[in-house]
Amino acid sequence: MTGVAVPGRGRVARWLRRAWRAERGTATTEFVIIFPLFIAIFLTAIEAGIVMARQVMLERAVDMSVRDLRLGIWAQPTVADLRTRICERAAIIRGCEETLLIELRPIDTATWSGLDLGVACINREEDITPATDFTPGTTNDLMLLRACLIADPILPVNGLALTLPRDPSGGFRVAAVSAFVNEPR
Repeated sequence: MTGVAVPGRGRVARWLRRAWRAERGTATTEFVIIFPLFIAIFLTAIEAGIVMARQVMLERAVDMSVRDLRLGIWAQPTVADLRTRICERAAIIRGCEETLLIELRPIDTATWSGLDLGVACINREEDITPATDFTPGTTNDLMLLRACLIADPILPVNGLALTLPRDPSGGFRVAAVSAFVNEPR
């Protein structure tokens, strides 16, 4: 059986040689390889911008609300009032009222205890809200306000969203911390 010619074998070999040497479609091949990389970079930049906008808006809302607290505009602030004010001022954050956790407490300037604790956030998977202090303090007290909310990524499969530390529900933390001294009334 050796030496028997297979019909069409030469034509197939010539076609394969021509196809291997052909340069048609090389730009398409490069495009198919590079395009997903550029799209991934573009989507990561969009996600980074949105994450930064949320962070900046929360920081701004906390700073504006802390100014009201510091100057004594509120006679007896409550957690609900402060949460509502912060969420109204942080307009671009969806679900702010449901996921914002606020802690307000005086700092003992003799021991400086409590500054090393992390910011507590709500766990959306459980119905239990972590216990936090909300003590408005008195005149000339050094106060610490911590606000934390859980935000969902816009594009959960892009590079940035995959690297952000996530909670069990798939969201990431956005936190703001501010310190102030209660003004005399």
